[in-house]
Parts: sequence; structure tokens; C-alpha cells
Amino acid sequence: MADGLAIGEKPDEMPDEELLYDLADLFKVFSDTTRIKILFALMGRELCVADIAEQTGTTQSAVSHQLRTLKQSHLVKFQRDGRNVVYSLADDHVYTMLNQGLSHICE
Repeated sequence: MADGLAIGEKPDEMPDEELLYDLADLFKVFSDTTRIKILFALMGRELCVADIAEQTGTTQSAVSHQLRTLKQSHLVKFQRDGRNVVYSLADDHVYTMLNQGLSHICE
């Protein structure tokens, strides 16, 4: 179960309570429009806080606050570039989750 299920595959048994709790927490992170905007701004590119704020129409303070939550959830990663910190999506799973969500609501 740790590897996840393939699309259309049914689970053999209910995942354990802790795993379900962690999954619910992950989905809670997607419940904020500003965080969703940040994730879309980072699709396929690396940006600093100022650039993310400009792309999303949000203050740098708000972006920094939301990035903290996204980092804690392992949805974004960062690296230092001199004095700047550059952010990007953590992996392809984040891209897939956003696209699957959009596909679901656009049906």
C-alpha cells in the first residue's frame, strides 16, 4: 500500500488510520486558493518569493507564509541562489494532483 494504487485499481484492504489521517492532511493543504495559485505559478519553473507574489497577485508576506505550509507538506522544495531562495514543485506528483483535480472539476 505504501507505493499507492494504480489508476482504477481497488485496494485490497482499508489503509491504516495513520495513513488516512496523513492523506486528509495533504488534501487540506489544497483547500487554500493562494496555495493553489503558488503551485500553478511554480509549474515547470523556479521562482523567488517576489516573482511568485507578482505571478499570483499576492503580497510577499502572504506568499512566504503559504510557502511555509507547502514546504512542510513536501509539495515545494527550495534552494539558495546567492542571497535569493528559489522555489519549485517538489516532484511530478504535485503536477499530476493539480491536473487531476482540474480534470475532475471540468468534467
